[in-house]
Amino acid sequence: MSNIAVLSVNHQLAPVEIREKVAFAQNELPSAISSLLAVQDIKACVIFSTCNRSEIYVSHSSKNIREVLIQYMATTHAIDQLSLEQYISFYESNEAIEHTCKVACGLESLVLGEPQIFGQLKEAYHFSKTQGALDKILEKLFQHVFKTAKKVRTDTNIGSSPISVAYCAVKLSEKIFTTLENQTVLLIGAGEMIELSAQHLSKKGVKDMIFANRTLENAQPIALKHNAEAITLKSLSENLHRADIVITSTAAPIPIIGKGLIETVLHQRKHQPMLLIDLAIPRDIEPEANQLEDVFLYTVDDLQQIANSNLEDRLKEKVIAEKIIQIRSVDFLEWINNIPNEEVIKNYRSQANLLKDELLQIALRKLKSGSNPDLVVEELADKLTNKLLHQSLENIKKPAKSKETSENVVGKDTKKHTKIGN
Repeated sequence: MSNIAVLSVNHQLAPVEIREKVAFAQNELPSAISSLLAVQDIKACVIFSTCNRSEIYVSHSSKNIREVLIQYMATTHAIDQLSLEQYISFYESNEAIEHTCKVACGLESLVLGEPQIFGQLKEAYHFSKTQGALDKILEKLFQHVFKTAKKVRTDTNIGSSPISVAYCAVKLSEKIFTTLENQTVLLIGAGEMIELSAQHLSKKGVKDMIFANRTLENAQPIALKHNAEAITLKSLSENLHRADIVITSTAAPIPIIGKGLIETVLHQRKHQPMLLIDLAIPRDIEPEANQLEDVFLYTVDDLQQIANSNLEDRLKEKVIAEKIIQIRSVDFLEWINNIPNEEVIKNYRSQANLLKDELLQIALRKLKSGSNPDLVVEELADKLTNKLLHQSLENIKKPAKSKETSENVVGKDTKKHTKIGN
């Protein structure tokens, strides 16, 4: 029977410089999933990677699954296994079920209750499904997780005042600049994080936004939506000096903005301050840029203080959400525990059908040869009944025989001890 396990490297234990090393890029997922499924005793898997976590969900039949998954993570990302250990969170069975539900509900997020994680997890599940990487266990798990997350959103106020990482980035900008209305903001990327950042900036009255992406085709749709300018990453060095605030969130495997480029830009700006907010994992901006004067560089980890604003109300809702998750997880565990019974019933039904077909063919041959129909039918019924009942009756007799044997052994031992005692 398969079991469930989850391996996680997330913001609670691992700093950004570790998380970026274990991140799975979208184009790497097919080969990552394929190599994980090739590992012995791994039945199915889902790989989930965001700016705050890289997680592996598996159904398996391994006795040392924790070590297997750590080794896979270390080997895949060429990291020393021992150095990775301290940043690992591992869950199995009921804990794995509850953890996955908590992730989907935003209870494990940097920003408690943030809603974007639900959609991201659903995308990871669907991707694994297209890769043929799911089995009955994981399929059922994620259906359970999504239903539970929807119930938590319905029955609690955990998401009534949604705060996202993008929201925190804009709030941080307000702390650095008294007003945002007169600032030029450069947004690099075209994903959900950039879209959300643009929405929050628009609400703050920002009118001068520039959207940069690898191609104009990707940058233009979001730029048109916000009546803004679109540029390519190739022209980034020519336009970076125009930005007072840079918010970046791409899937680039290496930094796209180096310390040297920032130095050049600062000279062009006559050292007017720049706020750089790097929401990407791996990071888009070289961390050494923070050594420069007039540069304020922040990563997702630096947004924790803002994320904790109004935390008290959300913590109360978290308690209610966790209770919902615990109650619903009991039902899912019961389903898992019943799987062996389902297999027994399935096998019994299959054997019964084979037996029926075999005896029916014998009866039909006898009828064709002219045997008495009444006797043939009676014989068929008797044989079918006896054969179907045989194994069940043997199982019933076993405990009785076992008890009788045990009593006989005890009786003999007692006599021996009595004899010795005499």
